[in-house]
Parts: sequence; C-alpha cells; structure tokens
Amino acid sequence: MYLKELKLKNFRNYSDLDLTFSPQINVLIGENAQGKTNLLEAIYVLALARSHRMNDDKALIKWGADFAKVSGVIERKLGPLPLEIILSHQGKKARVNHLDQDRLSQYVGQFNVILFAPEDLELVKGSPAKRRRFIDMEFGQINHQYLYNITQYRNILKQRNLYLRQLKFHEAKDLVYLDVLSDQLAGFGAEIIWARHQFLQQMAVFAKEQHQQITQQREQLQFVYQTVLPDEELKDSDQIYHFLQEQYQKNRKRELQQGTTVLGPHRDDVAFIVNDRNVQDFGSQGQQRTVALSLKLAEIQMVKQQTGEAPVLLLDDVLSELDDLRQTHLLHTIKNQVQTFLTTTSLDGVAEEIIGKPTIFQVAAGQVTAATTESE
Repeated sequence: MYLKELKLKNFRNYSDLDLTFSPQINVLIGENAQGKTNLLEAIYVLALARSHRMNDDKALIKWGADFAKVSGVIERKLGPLPLEIILSHQGKKARVNHLDQDRLSQYVGQFNVILFAPEDLELVKGSPAKRRRFIDMEFGQINHQYLYNITQYRNILKQRNLYLRQLKFHEAKDLVYLDVLSDQLAGFGAEIIWARHQFLQQMAVFAKEQHQQITQQREQLQFVYQTVLPDEELKDSDQIYHFLQEQYQKNRKRELQQGTTVLGPHRDDVAFIVNDRNVQDFGSQGQQRTVALSLKLAEIQMVKQQTGEAPVLLLDDVLSELDDLRQTHLLHTIKNQVQTFLTTTSLDGVAEEIIGKPTIFQVAAGQVTAATTESE
C-alpha cells in the first residue's frame, strides 16, 4: 500500500496543492514552521479522518476559508482507491471511491498509516491516557468492529457519568435506568478489553523481536496489560462482560458518591517491562526510547499481518531525536519495505547507503517544489 497522489484545498497553510509521491522514501526538507508537519498531518487526516495534533477539525481549515479538502489516491494490491475528506464548520464528510460514507468507522481502515513523531518518545513514560489513545488509534485502523465498539463505549460512558452525577445531586432517582446503562457499558467494555488483550499479545511478539535486535540481545521486553481483570483470567468476552456487570453492582455506592464510573477499559494501561523492571519508572531515557521505537516498528509488522499490506510510515522530524544506533536500525528496517514520508531540516548525517535515493520535496512558506530525486 502506498499514497500515490495527494491534493489539498484550504488545508492549514496550503491554499491549493497537488503532489505525486514515490512508493519508497519521500523527504520533505525545509526550515521549521514552513508546512512540513502540516503535510504529514494531511496524510494522517486522509487515513484516520482526524488530526493527530488536535481535536478541533475547524482549526485545520485555512484562515478565512469555508472548508478544507484532503483527497488522494491509494495504490493497493486490488488497485487504486480514491479517498476524500471534506472539513467544514458544520462537520466533515468522508468519501471512498467517490461514494459518501454514512459512518467514519466505515471509512477508517481503507488507508493505514503509522506516525512517529518526537512526542511519541513520551509514549512510554507519559500518562496512561496517551497509551490508551495509542492503542485505540492503531487497533481502530485495522479492525472496524473495534473502532465501532470504542465509539459506542465512549458515548455510553458519557451518558452514564452524566446520570451518576444527576443521581448524586438528587436530580434523578431511577436506578433501573442506571442498570440499563451499566449493562450496555459492560457489553461494549468487554469486547474492547478482549480485543486489546489479543492485539497486545500479538504486538508484544513483534516488539520483543525488534527490541532484541536494537539492544543486540541484551534486553528482553514484555508487555503487561493492566485492566480490571488479571491477565491470567482473561478467557473470553463473555467472562469479562459478567465480571464487569458484577463490579458495577459492587461499586454502585462508591460510584453514586463520586458521580463517575470508577472502572472499565477507559482506565486501562500497559506496562513495559525490560529485564524484569518497569521501564516507565526505572528505565533510562535511552531504554524508554528503545521501547518506543520497538513499538512503532512492531506496529508496521502488526498492520501488515492483519491487513496483508504494509502501512505508510510518517516520520516527523524524529531522526534528530534518535542516536546513530536507533536511527540506523529504524532506517534499515523500513528500507524498501514501506512507503515513508520523512520531514527534516537537513539530511546531513544520514548515510546514503541507509536511506538510499529518496525523492525530495522542498517546503517553504506553504509552497512545495516539484519532486526531485537525489540521484538526478
């Protein structure tokens, strides 16, 4: 899978842009604040119908414009596939092969991308919310049902928390309605926990292998999924469903006092264990970065296994954040394997034998020059 064409209209600092890319490595070179990251963001929006940088779609529309449009052509094994996202102040529309999609969950997954940015190096030592978002975005790309379940869970969780607050302040008193919401939440929550358990087990295998290669077999990486059930008791979604139902009953008094849902997949986390030590708490910065890199490279293998096609990799100024060892491993791993978009201010210090002959784009003040190849 690769992105062949990209067209932008009123997106960020781009008024009108039409580009054709190489299926190998595409390098976006320019000074800071010229629009390199905006281009990667546009590709991300084309894939996931949302920005990785903010939740407000209206901020993606060029100042003074009524709408923004991101469109492109994806080359897949089955042939070319046109995709389009239109953002307006009233909402957004998604089209696949020129046909409107009723739900965004039907759109997401047509085009798989993996983004690796400097802030992803904080994935390991950052908050549990960052790791949950990472899990949901990546698994949601490769499994439509997971994306649907997580969307439904969030909607019901919002309703349930609102109703718990109303009960707390005696603005409502019908506990039967709370039972209905609890049952719905347990149903979707069980499917999410079970899917996360399975996906994380698969990803852990790939990440362990990558981590061993980077550390030259000196370190062993393990994942520990921290959810409401102990890992050894995760048998199937039915068991989780009944367990969640019981827990909502047991914790009713506490939830009514606090006015919020105290357990469920919205409180999940993942611990990364290196040589039997939790790397979030006890690992060096180098170890934490190695785990983050292993996760991203494992994502590539995971998507390829699940979909049959390699995803597109977006590297947003990340090479400058990696030392020579990790940079070399990253570039060797992706070379000739996945289409890659790399933003940088300079290619100085990146060995030609590692990166090969990339297609180069010069980015300045929202303008992108015609592509050239280093060998030309």
